[in-house]
Order: sequence, then C-alpha cells, then structure tokens
Amino acid sequence: MHDKFYVYVLKSTYDKKLYIGFTSNLKQRLLQHARGEVVSTKNRRYLKLIYYEYFLNKKDAGARETFLKSGYGHEQLKLILKRTLQ
Repeated sequence: MHDKFYVYVLKSTYDKKLYIGFTSNLKQRLLQHARGEVVSTKNRRYLKLIYYEYFLNKKDAGARETFLKSGYGHEQLKLILKRTLQ
C-alpha cells in the first residue's frame, strides 16, 4: 500500500484569495478547514476546493507546495486555473 500526499488549493468566498496546503488526508483536512480549525484560514471561510494534486512521495508533495507558494509558482497556478478564478 502506498502513502498518499496531496497539495491542494482552496479559494476563500470571503476575500477571494487562494490558500495552498499539503496533507496526507485530504478529506480530513478539508473538514478541519470547514470547521474553522486551521488558524490560517479560520477567518477566511467559507472555502472551496478548486484544485489538488496527488503524490506518492512526501518530499515531492512538500516541494510542490513550496513551489506553488512562490511568486512564480503562484503565477503558474493562476494560469492553470484562469477560468476557475474568473
């Protein structure tokens, strides 16, 4: 059995900003965001999952999260999700 790791993007309906995260349990993490249990998003609810990527390797997922949070990575993400973000 393989481990699973996810890099995910949420869009706040409150301020329209994106949140990029990383987890091994996407379903549980989304519940934590919805319940306001995540410090960085609790005041930006409600949040909608708009994108995620699946990885078999934790280091790869962590590196991807770091890249997407960088200036260049964030711009790439906005291009990928251009229509979704309209």
